[in-house]
Amino acid sequence: MDDLVQRLDVIPASTWSEHLPATVLAALPRDGMTVFRVDDDASDTAQFSERYGFGLEDCANTIVLRYRKGGEDHHAAIVTLGSRRLDVNGAVKERLGAQRLSFAKREVATELTGMEFGGITAFGVPDDWVVLVDAAVMARDQVVMGAGVRTMKLLLRPRLLSAVPNVDVASITVDVV
Repeated sequence: MDDLVQRLDVIPASTWSEHLPATVLAALPRDGMTVFRVDDDASDTAQFSERYGFGLEDCANTIVLRYRKGGEDHHAAIVTLGSRRLDVNGAVKERLGAQRLSFAKREVATELTGMEFGGITAFGVPDDWVVLVDAAVMARDQVVMGAGVRTMKLLLRPRLLSAVPNVDVASITVDVV
């Protein structure tokens, strides 16, 4: 993977503020994080993987869910690998203690996070959200994930996700066959 990293259009930390949403920038650890530029038409996981040579098992997607618990609506950020399938109605629902859940509408996800759809990341979501990270993500050496905008990505060791408020790691996916 090191040869892949050398070919990336890396953004120096001193200029991150010119490229990333303020909420993402404020939440990012400064050490162990690489921010790099990608083509907008290759931002989605499958296209990114194909163009930049990262396997789907190294791509961590952040998905916004809306769920009902205790008679109130809540939102959560779910982080899962591109090579796995979320067990939404089983493990995710159980872990969140949700009575009902659904994927948040695009407009709602972008409004609540202040990020672009297709670039949403766990770093910088509202502090009162649960950030549910699949255990398979934490087992990877490195992952690539959104950076808040479609034209930027983050390359990091998954342990850095433990700095996100309300992070919860659990097995919430199954292998894609």
